[in-house]
Amino acid sequence: MTICKRCVLDDKFPGIQFNGEGICNFCATAKNLDELAALRDKYARKFQDLIEQNQGRGSYDCLIAYSGGKDSTYTLALMTERYQLRTLAFSFNNWFQSDFALRNIANVIRYLKVDHISFTPHYEVFKKMIVAARDHTLQTGKAMQRASSICTNCISLIRALSLKTAIEKGIPFVIFGMSPGQAPIPASIFKSNTGMLRAMQQAITHSLHEHLGPLVDPYYLEERHFQEEHLFPYIVNPLAFLAYDEQDIYERIQKMGWIAPSDTDANSTNCLLNAYANKIHEEQYGFNPYAYEIANLVREGFMSRDEGLARLRKTQEDETIGYIKEELWPSAAK
Repeated sequence: MTICKRCVLDDKFPGIQFNGEGICNFCATAKNLDELAALRDKYARKFQDLIEQNQGRGSYDCLIAYSGGKDSTYTLALMTERYQLRTLAFSFNNWFQSDFALRNIANVIRYLKVDHISFTPHYEVFKKMIVAARDHTLQTGKAMQRASSICTNCISLIRALSLKTAIEKGIPFVIFGMSPGQAPIPASIFKSNTGMLRAMQQAITHSLHEHLGPLVDPYYLEERHFQEEHLFPYIVNPLAFLAYDEQDIYERIQKMGWIAPSDTDANSTNCLLNAYANKIHEEQYGFNPYAYEIANLVREGFMSRDEGLARLRKTQEDETIGYIKEELWPSAAK
């Protein structure tokens, strides 16, 4: 197996090529650190300008998709403490959250004094969605480079429900706690239009409708939402352009009562399902779905190559994966 000499991507990653020095094409075409720093400054200023234009426009300044994980906890703290935004935390309970994550959510929202709402889908419907994501190709090949099918399916629900809530409440920003490895800087701040939202939603729901029919409709935007383009919020991934240091993040959020879970895999701090989703992805596609994110973190100086390789090689205990397969839905054990 050939692994890039600069990042962590190996020869199983789709579209990868290596030059004579063993450097992959993703590294060879990436911006240098000085260019990235200038771009981050530009987007940090853009975000500040948008805050000044929109703060105080409604009951809440922003809605934050809050999983209880490390990055979304840090993002919630930044928005409330650094930017002084009136924040609504929005959590999606996918039935497979770590008990640690549920306690962390309670501890942090109490510490930060923010309002919080949570959405829990019908268990049987959500289970069917996850099994469909496991057994069928529901997303494009590009999406499969960046996350497992199961996680992409879950994230699509979180995005749609967050957006629906923001439109209905007139909230100008929807904030996500994606790491710099997940969110490219040029896409870290954008405002959708009706055509874009329709196309994005159609891409996600088309395959789901084939397997579940109208059961999925309540979770996505309805026609009435598309008629409210003037209320469409800005979508922001602030960790793409703000300072990011995992050690500092852990130290800061632990002061809020956040406790690192001991029952999740190496790449999640909130979800038990993640280990199983990773296992299925590796079996189907031959590479870890976190490889793209970790490669970006290494490439942009947020993580050493050795740390990245160790993160990818660390496996979750079979006990957790077995629990997901056998206890939560027996059909997954087939």
